[in-house]
Amino acid sequence: MHAIRRSQLFVPGNDERKITKSLGLSADSIIFDLEDAVPPLEKSDARETLKRIINQAQKSRKELCVRINSANSPFWEEDLLALKEFDPIETIVIPKADAEFLTRVRKECGSKNLIPLIETTRSFLRLEDIARCEGVCALGFGAGDFANSVSGTVSGYTMNVHVKTQIAIVARSYGLDPIDNVYFELSNIEGFRSEARLARELGFAGKQVIHPTQISAANEIFSPSPQDLENARKIIEEYESAESRRVGAIRLDEKLVDAVHYRQAKEMLDRKKVIDEMT
Repeated sequence: MHAIRRSQLFVPGNDERKITKSLGLSADSIIFDLEDAVPPLEKSDARETLKRIINQAQKSRKELCVRINSANSPFWEEDLLALKEFDPIETIVIPKADAEFLTRVRKECGSKNLIPLIETTRSFLRLEDIARCEGVCALGFGAGDFANSVSGTVSGYTMNVHVKTQIAIVARSYGLDPIDNVYFELSNIEGFRSEARLARELGFAGKQVIHPTQISAANEIFSPSPQDLENARKIIEEYESAESRRVGAIRLDEKLVDAVHYRQAKEMLDRKKVIDEMT
C-alpha cells in the first residue's frame, strides 16, 4: 500500500531517547537522521545505536527512513553498509541529491525506496532526472541548504512559490509525493500552519517536521476536513444524479460543478480511505 506522508518527523540518529519515543508518536513517516543532526565524531556510534533500537522495535505501520550523509562527505559509504543491517528501514533519504548518487544508492541497497532532497541549484535544475530514478517514491524540499546554494536567505525559500510549484509539478507528474520543507520556528505553530496550508494548496502531500508539537498540525492540514468530505460526497451524489439525466455541469451551492470537481471529490474520498487504513 502507498505510504502516507502528511507528517515526516526528523529524529537525531544518536539520541536513543528520541528514537524510542518517536516510534510511539503519530507522525506518518520518521526520518532517523545520520547527517546534520549527528556530529562527525558520533557518526559511528549513531549507526550502532540506531541499528540496535530499530532492529528490536515492534513492526510499525509508519514509514521508517534513514537520512544518510551526502555524497560529498566521508561518511556515506559507511552509512550504506550499515543500512544493509537495518531490517525495518524501508526508505533512504538522500541529501543534496543527484541522479548519479541515487543510482549508486539503489544499487547498493536493493529494493529500498528513495526520497531525494532537493537542496541545491543543481538538483533543482535536474528535477526530472532525479524523479525518473528507479526507487524514488517522493521528493523532499530542503529550504535551508537550498537557500545556501543560491546565496539567499532561508525565509526567502521557505515560502518561495516558484520553487515549490516546480517541485510539486515534477513530483506529481511522476506519481511521487512532494514533501514540504522544515519550519524552523518551534514555538510559532501558527507560522507552521500557514506555511503548511500554502504547501497543501500547491499540491504537496505533507511536511517535514522537527518537533512533536508540529505533527498534529501537519496531519490535520494534509488530511481532508470533515467539511471537505461532506462537500465531496454532496458533489458526487449531485453530479452522478445529473449525469444520469445527461447533464454534464450543474449549479451547486451557487457554484459551477463539472467533471473536474467530480474527479477531485472522488480523489479526496480515496485519499481519506487510505489515511484511515494506514492510521
